[in-house]
Formats: sequence, C-alpha cells, structure tokens
Amino acid sequence: MVQVDMRIIVLLLCLFPFVGTAQEEYKDPKNKKFKETFEGGLLHKVTYYPEVQFSSQPKNIILMIGDGMGVAQVFAGMTANQGRLYLENFKHVGFSRTQSADNYITDSAAGGTALACGVKTYNHAIGLDANGKKVENVCEVASKKGMNTGVVTTALVNHATPAVFYAHQPHRNEYEAIAYDLFKSDIDVAIGGGRKHFENRTDGLNISDSLRKKGMQVVHNVDELKKVKKASVVGLFADMHVPHYPERGQMLSESTEQAIRLLNENSKGFFLMVEASKIDAGGHQNKTPFVTKEMLDFDQAIGRALEFAVKDRETLVIVTADHETGGMSNTGGVMQKGEVSGQFIWGKHTGTPVPIFAFGPGAKAFTGIMQNTAIARKMMEMIRNRKN
Repeated sequence: MVQVDMRIIVLLLCLFPFVGTAQEEYKDPKNKKFKETFEGGLLHKVTYYPEVQFSSQPKNIILMIGDGMGVAQVFAGMTANQGRLYLENFKHVGFSRTQSADNYITDSAAGGTALACGVKTYNHAIGLDANGKKVENVCEVASKKGMNTGVVTTALVNHATPAVFYAHQPHRNEYEAIAYDLFKSDIDVAIGGGRKHFENRTDGLNISDSLRKKGMQVVHNVDELKKVKKASVVGLFADMHVPHYPERGQMLSESTEQAIRLLNENSKGFFLMVEASKIDAGGHQNKTPFVTKEMLDFDQAIGRALEFAVKDRETLVIVTADHETGGMSNTGGVMQKGEVSGQFIWGKHTGTPVPIFAFGPGAKAFTGIMQNTAIARKMMEMIRNRKN
C-alpha cells in the first residue's frame, strides 16, 4: 500500500483554490463569503423639501445615473448617513428592467444606450441599435429643440455611459473614436476624465486643441470650471478616471452644480446627464465601503440637482441605474453609527431590476415597472411635445 503524507494532502487542498486565479481574484466566488463593513463617519446634511407646485411640463430634465446602483446600494448609503438621503424627497418610484438585446445581463454600453436612445441593443454598442444602425439620443433630440445639453461623470468623459449621450460606435472600447465623436457633437458641457484620449492619441490628433478652435473652453479642475461663463466647455479632470471618493473631494456635486449653472443660461431649457460611475467599480470589487462612499457622494450630487429643481419648479429630476453590480445584500448595520455591512454574490453585473426615482413636473410618468428604454422614450416625448 502506498503511504501518503497527510501533510502534503492538507497543503494541496489549501493551495488548490488559488491556482490560476490570482489575476482576477476579486471575481472568485470564494471571496463572496466574507462580510465587509463600512464603519461610518462620512455624513452629509440632508434637506427635506415640502410639497412644491410645479409647472405643467418640464423645461429642463436632469437624468442622474448611479452606475451599478441597486436597492441594496441605495440602502447602504442611507444607513451610512444615519437613515437620511436626499433621495427620500422623491415620491414617485418605479423599477427598470435592464436586459439588453442579446443578453440577460446588460453591460453599461447597452444599458446606457437604452436610457439615452430608447432602444435595446447588443452589449458593448454605443448609440447603435441591435442591427448596428445609428439611433438618435436624447441630447440630439434636445439640441434640435434649441436646448443646451451636457454630461458629467466620475469616469472617463468618453466612457460607456456618458458616451451614449453623444457618440455612435460599434464598441465601447473605441475610446479615441468616441472622443472624436464628442468633438463632432453639439454637447455644450462635458465633464469627467479621459484627457489621454483627447491629447495623447495614437493618431497624433489633439482633440483639446480642436475643441478650442471650435470655440469651446477646455478646463482641468473644478476651480477652472467655476470661472467659465458660457455653456461651451469640456472638463478633463484626469488622464483617465477621476479618483475615488472622498479622494476627489466634491468634484461630482460641484461639477453638477456648475453644469446646471451654465446650461440654465438657455431660455429654451436644458438636458443634463450626471453619472456616479464608481458605485459600479465598488460592486465589481465586492467592497462594501467603496460602494457606500460612492453612494454617499452621489446623494450629495442629487441634493444639488434637487435644490435647483425646487427653486426652478420647471425641472424634472430622474435618478436611476443602468444595471446592478455584484448582487449586493445588506447583511447588517447600525443606523445611529452610520455603520453598514454587505456581501456580494459575484463580481459582475446582475439582471436584477433597478430603482427609478422621479421628482418634478412629469414625475408620475416614471412609476411602476418598465423597460429601461421607456425612460428615454418618455423623456424624448416630453422634449418633443414641449412648447418653447
């Protein structure tokens, strides 16, 4: 009989799960067994607004996308802020079905195209339908009505979600082509990262210089943005993605406020998309503190939009997501401390429906369960039917 050293067997059993997985360890199911806790201490003040009498139809629309934000992510943020979020002001709530044309699990490009263009498409497509044909997005519809348009993101300004509001490309990874699409578009304000794809390109073009020749300002931080007087600006705040929160400071909420200030100079109104992109990144990494911090930052940006809408009374604010990421679950928390624990089922997107919150004129149209494409179609219908 062959004698086996049990120490060798134990060693092999310990090592086996790690073989070949080091490069994508964060996606390994074994990591989903462990609970992570955000311990609190990152609070922001929340204002609750009384009932407001709005106009009969929206003059302005602000669409705010929490990339990867599901109900658990929302409640993680609420718990971390000791039970309070600006989102509680939104009395009209629904759910969005996020499946793409070719997959039960959408990616951000197809999910974003649905929210921007009102059509289902294949994963990775930017502003194209399932057959690869260009489709009109809500910004293009708004521009035809003489409205100002803008996008703000904590990702590359030419990343999938912001890109679908001005670009048309077969694949989301065509970053340089998407940057050139931004130059060709009628977008009035675009803020995010991605300077590399504008100024250090493989084709030798400098899109920032081209934008300046077109009459647009190019700025590199919020302080420079605050000095801009006209809605004709591209903010490139990082070579690639903008840093995580709170390292980036109040970049998202301040950029949202400044974009609204600039876009609102147009008497015909504006459309603005604001993306909190890194909720998704935290979900991919299965990091509860990461997700929670990004959710808290997003809520502060929501607060800036909400404050404007309450004063303006002609602005519809919609908050939703392109998909949920990670299959997050809230597994514990202490409201009084702002402490929240969470676990994830894996490191990718899920097919779970995501919430829709609406505030302002036309908000009732966004209640109930609907396809993600319905959100874009309802917004475009409101824009096309409005009386200037």
